[in-house]
Amino acid sequence: MTRLLGAIQLFLLLIAGLETAAQGGGSPKPIASGQSLPKVLVIGDSISIGLTPFLAERLKAVAEVRHHKGNAEHTGTGLKKLEDWLGGESWDVIQFNWGLWDLCYRHPLSKAQGRRDKVRGTLTTSLPRYAANLEGLVQRLQATGAYLIFATTTVVPEGEAGRKRGDDLRYNEAALKVMNRHHLTVTDLNHVSRSFPDAFFVAPGNVHFTPEGYQALAKAAESNIREGLKSDSNKRPDR
Repeated sequence: MTRLLGAIQLFLLLIAGLETAAQGGGSPKPIASGQSLPKVLVIGDSISIGLTPFLAERLKAVAEVRHHKGNAEHTGTGLKKLEDWLGGESWDVIQFNWGLWDLCYRHPLSKAQGRRDKVRGTLTTSLPRYAANLEGLVQRLQATGAYLIFATTTVVPEGEAGRKRGDDLRYNEAALKVMNRHHLTVTDLNHVSRSFPDAFFVAPGNVHFTPEGYQALAKAAESNIREGLKSDSNKRPDR
């Protein structure tokens, strides 16, 4: 009986190993016991907050995935709080995004959540200011020495109270010019979210997703993060 149980346990371990390999496809090997895991920081808005637990689960064998405390809101907030979010730690990979807050219109008398109002409201961050803010944020993030990944702004659905359909594409276009200038990796979550069925959104006209939606976004983000963990920049002696 003992031998049988041992054989069953070995078989299960082999299956688990095959599943991990299939998911990773040449990804970094699990860290040996006693070694610290590489560290991944996710910076961003509520979309990034929603996908982080799923991302952490997908990468649990190869990295420690954390989201900073709170919501990164718009790029202006990022410029003010980025130092606190980095926390003086040494990060191997940083995935970051801004956009949904920047392109949002708000009005003090609006009764919609977050005072959103794309008819009477004021735009949070103009397109030129968004690009300029991202430039400053990227320069600071590059100083960390981490492998950087920009995640594009997810889709703005029809009927969103404070955001105009198509502005996600315009702001992403401006963002990509900044990222390309700095030769950064980009994960196109906008493309992924545009293919989502209605059931992946929490409600019509809502930019947030169900667990199934966040799982799909995490899956899309996983590949570039695994590549980042394998990059030469993460093979330094102090890592």
